[in-house]
Amino acid sequence: MSNKIPESEPSTSRKRRRNEEPEPQSEDDVVNSHSLSLDDNFAFSDTLMALRMMRAQFPHIQKVSVPPFVLQSQLYSSIKNRTEVDREIESLKREKVVRIFKLNTGQDDHAIMFIDDYISQIERVVKRMEENSKNDLVVFEWFKIHVLQSKLETSIGHQELWSFLSLGGKVKEDHISQLISAGLLIRQLIDQNMYWFSIPNIGSVLKGLSQGRKELMSLLSRRKYKEMMMAALEIKRLRFSSLDMRFHLRDLIVERCARSPFQVTAIFVAGHRKVEASEI
Repeated sequence: MSNKIPESEPSTSRKRRRNEEPEPQSEDDVVNSHSLSLDDNFAFSDTLMALRMMRAQFPHIQKVSVPPFVLQSQLYSSIKNRTEVDREIESLKREKVVRIFKLNTGQDDHAIMFIDDYISQIERVVKRMEENSKNDLVVFEWFKIHVLQSKLETSIGHQELWSFLSLGGKVKEDHISQLISAGLLIRQLIDQNMYWFSIPNIGSVLKGLSQGRKELMSLLSRRKYKEMMMAALEIKRLRFSSLDMRFHLRDLIVERCARSPFQVTAIFVAGHRKVEASEI
C-alpha cells in the first residue's frame, strides 16, 4: 500500500497567512496603547473610588515619612462633575473617613487624607518624641479624641482648641507648643490666634510640589507646538520633586494653565488662560 503524498499548499494560501501575521508595533502604537491605560488611571466614576486608587498610587518618598494624600485639584481632573466631588468630599468628611488640609504652597491647595492614615502618622510622631522628650505627651491623645473628632474644618481658633483639649485634662500653653512642634498645627500669619491643621513632615514634599509644577510647565512650554503626548510625559523624571510625574499630571490637567480632552492622550499648554471643567 503506497503512502499518500501530501499535496503542496497553494502559494496564494501561504501569502494570505503571511499577510495575516501581526506587524511589529511602531513607537506611535506603543505610545497610543499606553495612553489608553492612562485613561483608565485618570478617569473615575466616583469620588471614594478615585481617592482609594490615588492613595494606592501615591509615590514612595525616600527619607520622608508622609502618608498618602490627594490634592483636591486631582479629583477635579479625574471626575467630570465638580459639584459631585465637593458634595461627596463633604459627606466623607462628616463621616470622618477623610480629613482636608489647607496646604502652605502659596496657592489655594487642599490635601485630602484618609483619617486612619493621619492618626497613624500622629502615632509615629509621638513614638519618636517619646524617645527624645521628657515631657508628658498626653496632649496628643486629647488632640486625637477631642479635637479631631469635634473639629472637622481646616483651621481652629486658640480658645476653641483650648476648650476641646480641656475635655481631656488641665491644659497648659506648653501642650499647644507640643502640637505645633510636632507639625500638627501651624499658627496663621494673619491671625496669631488661629491655627491650620497640618500634616507632620510634609514641608519638603510641599517644596517639591511647587518646584515640580514649575519644572513641568517649563518642559511643556519649550515644546515646539506647546504639546506633548501624555504617555511620553509620564515616563519622564522630575529633578526637583519627590512626587512622581503621574501625581503632577493629575494636578496639572485642570488647574495649572493646561488643557486636555477628558479621554486623555495629550496635554496642551494654553498660555495663561485657566481652563474650565466644562472644557475638559
